[in-house]
Amino acid sequence: MTVTAYKWTIERYHRAIEAGIFDDQPLELLRGDLIVMPPEREPHAYYNTEAADYLRTLLGERVKIRDAKPITLPNDSEPAPDVAIVKPLGEIYLKHHPYPEDIFWVIEFANATLNKDLGDKKEIYAEAGINEYWVVDLKNYQLKVFRDLKNQQYTTELTLTTGTISPLAFPDISIQVERLIGVSKKHQKI
Repeated sequence: MTVTAYKWTIERYHRAIEAGIFDDQPLELLRGDLIVMPPEREPHAYYNTEAADYLRTLLGERVKIRDAKPITLPNDSEPAPDVAIVKPLGEIYLKHHPYPEDIFWVIEFANATLNKDLGDKKEIYAEAGINEYWVVDLKNYQLKVFRDLKNQQYTTELTLTTGTISPLAFPDISIQVERLIGVSKKHQKI
């Protein structure tokens, strides 16, 4: 006997949400698979909120910062990245979540989900054509930056613990790495 998992399309997933089938269970759709999102612990929630607020002050009205809101990707994926920096398209987002062409870059904060964020999610974002992907590794207090897409894969990987970085879409903006990964590291318990 062959076991085959049911694969969801974005359309079926949206219909199931509208019908209330998931009872507000926090889910992501990744390559047609429903993934239950683990609850956020305090450090994850703190750094996520602080980073989103920091980016809002740096980028202002040039972007829309979406915290843990879905983005719609062509590979039957609808993840909810911790922070998505997207075009400020206003009411268009009443009709659909941001598509890859609307997204400047995404950021995930990872502790328990580090393997998924550096594996499946990185591949899904690259396949979808998202030009830049950052993972804040809360275990090791470092920022992983993935850039330079070629053949649906990121060809550049940077690991930063200090200094500044400019996102590809906004080379005039300098982001302090410590503001994303936390300054008082030795006192944090994740």
